[in-house]
Amino acid sequence: MPPCLRLLLTAALALPLPLKAGSQDVVNVYAWGEEIPPEIITQFEQETGIHVNQANYDSNEVMFTKLRANRAGFDLAEPSSYYVQRMGRLGMLEPLDFSRLSQAKNLDPWFSKQGYDRGNRYSIPFVWGITGIFANKKYVAPNSVTHWSDLTGSRFKNQLMILDDPREAFSMALKMRGYSINDTDPAHLHEAWLQLKALMPNIRLFNNDAVKSILIDEDATIGMVWSGDLAKASLENDQLTFILPADGFEVWVDNFVLLKNAPHQKNAYRFLNFLMRPDIAKQVSERIGYATANLTARKNLPDAVRNNRTLYPDAEKMKHAEVQTDVGDGTFALYEKYWEKLKTGV
Repeated sequence: MPPCLRLLLTAALALPLPLKAGSQDVVNVYAWGEEIPPEIITQFEQETGIHVNQANYDSNEVMFTKLRANRAGFDLAEPSSYYVQRMGRLGMLEPLDFSRLSQAKNLDPWFSKQGYDRGNRYSIPFVWGITGIFANKKYVAPNSVTHWSDLTGSRFKNQLMILDDPREAFSMALKMRGYSINDTDPAHLHEAWLQLKALMPNIRLFNNDAVKSILIDEDATIGMVWSGDLAKASLENDQLTFILPADGFEVWVDNFVLLKNAPHQKNAYRFLNFLMRPDIAKQVSERIGYATANLTARKNLPDAVRNNRTLYPDAEKMKHAEVQTDVGDGTFALYEKYWEKLKTGV
């Protein structure tokens, strides 16, 4: 996304949510752009008569900043795993009443065991993915890259695309140093920053918004990628391959949460149940190209999708996975400090 459009989007998100005047038959949703397809919203509205007011954001930071300042009017939000934990810690979320969530039985129990919200007290996992390495086989020999650390050195000078997100970039650097992606030791974070600084000659660009087109058009031939973007890009460029780094990799999960003092709780629960229906979760996954956290829906996906190891790695590979958790405000401040220094070349 061009910087000018990003600024316009951020400005738009600062505006009040457009509520439907004179009606309680609404639910106000703050979600990642493109993760709830328009036809899904239309189907919910037609089935229930409840109007969905949806605002979108392009980063957890934008979502968190707005809701921390003023969450009046919003019912549901869609934070990633570590922001669920952070928002719960800060009292921004309402504990879920599972007696009102009959469709929760369809969720993959793997997600209820993760540290960011063990038992799903606050969150309903929706879609998920992996941050790994992409390589274009025309330019990178198969099996020549197996670890994050293989991206270092002069071999890939000015060739890497790195996701434009401090948490993602530091997760990679921490793994290069042999640490957890959720490490909070300031000395280890300093090492990770030095690792990223040393990697800068190899970095061609930072990007989040046009990843699919960059991969298809071969504007970058190796680097970091979200598994769903790689799966979609592969449909148009069969030279792309996805690598799960042997030194470990990050799993991210986007979840729906009920905000504290949500004004339309009844409608919010209806919307959550709707999204957890297997037929709906299947439609969403097929439409946006990301893995679903709905186990029943996954079983109903076409074989080629259900067995796609980019989207759904086998159990042996998943032993090397780590799910993002909240690292605390102090560590967040260090991320911001080091990220600014990295981007400005200080």
